[in-house]
Amino acid sequence: MSVHTPGHTPGHARDPRAGRSAGTARLARRSRRAGAGLIATPLSWLYALLLAAPLYYLVVSALKTNIEIFNHPFALPAHWLWANFRTAWQTADLGQALLNSLLISVVAIVLTLGLAMPAAFALARLDNRLSRLVTGTFSVGFLIPPFAALIPTVILAIKLHMFYTREFQMLFLPASALPLSVLLLTQFMRTVPPALVESAALDGAGNWRLLVNVFIPIAMPGVVSVAILQLLTFWNEYLFSLTITGTAPDIRTAQVALPTLVSDATDFGVLTAGTVLTLLPVYVAYSLASRRMQEALTAGAVKG
Repeated sequence: MSVHTPGHTPGHARDPRAGRSAGTARLARRSRRAGAGLIATPLSWLYALLLAAPLYYLVVSALKTNIEIFNHPFALPAHWLWANFRTAWQTADLGQALLNSLLISVVAIVLTLGLAMPAAFALARLDNRLSRLVTGTFSVGFLIPPFAALIPTVILAIKLHMFYTREFQMLFLPASALPLSVLLLTQFMRTVPPALVESAALDGAGNWRLLVNVFIPIAMPGVVSVAILQLLTFWNEYLFSLTITGTAPDIRTAQVALPTLVSDATDFGVLTAGTVLTLLPVYVAYSLASRRMQEALTAGAVKG
């Protein structure tokens, strides 16, 4: 009769060297993670400081006089001039300008997504020569510089009797945003599992139901990313807004109204106050959708 000790199987004695090797490997991994943390933490704080410094400078400058801005650029104001915001608001008529920018941006984003999502859905589902040709055609849109399209766009606006109108800007901006929007959404929609599509199709779902009930919910981080990206682009657009929409106070955008604060005797405190006011709507929109943006970036990093 053989005697077995608890926890010991005959013929399978543990090698002490294997245990020491595993422990050494774990210690090495922990050491590497600790070293990476020591480097990543200060770099993260440095990056945050680089992002925060211009914003801090902009905000404190909005509450100063010209002398304080030039003599003590990063110091806190000696006297907090909150009246600079009221002056900027009234002088540039920013209330109407912000409403115009908001209206144009929202309508343009809705049109962009309304056109880009069906196109991306079709390109994501098809993989043939025609779909590759269409994808390449959208890619060509990146090769056209904005200045090259300025004169033809002005001529088109005049021919349509829509020159100096907000409506033409609402139609033009989606056209300029479609190449990037379609390509990005196509990549997100290609991550939809084929088994899920087949299951929905067996249940009788047509193309419209597949797009609305399957593809868009799964690709929602991408949809939000495209919406935020295009919001920043549309909101900050200046050249075509100045040329096509014009400078009339009732139709001009915030970016066109802001330069009216510049003169031979510019009050830079008022100018920076106006800049802060034009940045606030975009900052609020980005803050509300930042979680979706992070999900989209994480999904792209994992699935790409």
